[in-house]
Parts: sequence; C-alpha cells; structure tokens
Amino acid sequence: MPAYELFIMSSCPYCQKVLRFMGRHGIELPLRDITSDPDAREELVRVGGKPQVPCLFIDGAPLYESDDIIAHLSESFED
Repeated sequence: MPAYELFIMSSCPYCQKVLRFMGRHGIELPLRDITSDPDAREELVRVGGKPQVPCLFIDGAPLYESDDIIAHLSESFED
C-alpha cells in the first residue's frame, strides 16, 4: 500500500469535504494541518510548488483537488 499524507487547513471547505468522505468510509490517514504546522506548509510548497489544500501525498507525489482526492480514495479504499 502506498504511503499517504493529507495536507489540510481546518477552515477549508474542500478539506472538510474530503474529511467527511473519509469519515463516512472509515478511512484514516496521517493529517498535516498547514495552519498549525509550519513544517507541513513548507513541505507542501517545496514538493507541490504551491500551498494549495487539500493535497494528498501518495508516496510523496501531490494530488490536488477534492474531487480527484475523493475519487482516488474511493478506488484505493473500497469498502
């Protein structure tokens, strides 16, 4: 299974959309909140080139856009 990290901001509605999907499907991933963790923000910008959230790192590669993240999680964590 790939290594996952989800970069979020608690105030971001698109992040909340992904987190609600994860909650409904029992998916637990390491979360990195870029508002409370400056190192997470720095890593997000360094790897992805921008501080956009939500961003799912899959084996260190960034995947942006809540709908794309949900589609990936849906395929990877089928019930």
